[in-house]
Amino acid sequence: MGKFYTQTNLQIDDKQAWRVFDGKKQARLGSEKNPATLMVQTEERKAELEKEVIENGWFANFEVDEEQPEDISALQTLRNTPKTTVLEKTPGRNDACICGSGKKYKKCCA
Repeated sequence: MGKFYTQTNLQIDDKQAWRVFDGKKQARLGSEKNPATLMVQTEERKAELEKEVIENGWFANFEVDEEQPEDISALQTLRNTPKTTVLEKTPGRNDACICGSGKKYKKCCA
């Protein structure tokens, strides 16, 4: 370090951030370590949702309370997980053209 080194506000903030952040990765929702919490009003609804949870291999905690409104937002999150999209690879400049002309891609369709 240089002779003019001083502790900046950024470094102080980093030290304070480590007090809050424990460094552990949060478990995926619906896993055994982080089960989804679902609030339902009837036993029939609980059985219906339990069947769906078991079919998909998720883990969930159910609470049955007739006075509370139904809350299945965690289940909605599990149902609507984004799917990975795979794009077709475009040919390189010196690869054969995809149109079948026999020319290099850079001379034909690029």
